[in-house]
Amino acid sequence: MSVDGRDRIGAPLGQSRAERRAEAGVAGNARLTATNAVVLLVLLAAEGATILRVRQLLSPHVFIGVVLIPPVLVKMASTGWRFVRYYRGAAAYQRKGPPPLLLRLLGPAVVILTLVLLASGVGLLLVSRSWLPLLLKVHKASFVLWFGAMTVHVLGHLGEVFRLAPRDWLRRTRRDVTGAGPRQWLIAASLVVGAMLGFLLLSHVGHWLAQAPGAGQ
Repeated sequence: MSVDGRDRIGAPLGQSRAERRAEAGVAGNARLTATNAVVLLVLLAAEGATILRVRQLLSPHVFIGVVLIPPVLVKMASTGWRFVRYYRGAAAYQRKGPPPLLLRLLGPAVVILTLVLLASGVGLLLVSRSWLPLLLKVHKASFVLWFGAMTVHVLGHLGEVFRLAPRDWLRRTRRDVTGAGPRQWLIAASLVVGAMLGFLLLSHVGHWLAQAPGAGQ
């Protein structure tokens, strides 16, 4: 089915098979990024709720924070792939175009702050007592900076996320772009891996509380 001379994934009719496959790759990447973003928003909302009483909710705070790590890596991989393909001149990604300038400039800061925030959080569970004060300061400072940058990032992409995220899950749009199943399995696998890591690190929560009894107050 075509609309205004374009096929269902938005590629102009009459393109070669390779060009149409490239357009489908762009659309699939966008769907993966959007669906994964919804997963991250849900997990971040749950993580934010634990911050309100972090000492009492330290175990779920740690668990959700660790579950976030694999989906965050998937998000970085999908957006990084788009970045590399666009700046290497891939025609399909060139036609899609880059994100708005502000979001492009903010992107590296979001990536760095996210990595620092997650790494410092995991590090707090594993380092010796002497490193706790410094690492706790890094964790708190990176959260403040990350929250500001992430707020702008989320607001800038929110419309696109909610427009694209359902398309791999609705019957009428699922078949428009190949690979819906693998994309869904990738997201599910990232959550399973995150949950497994979360359960492994929960055993360190008691040790952390014993080393830093005033943490979270």
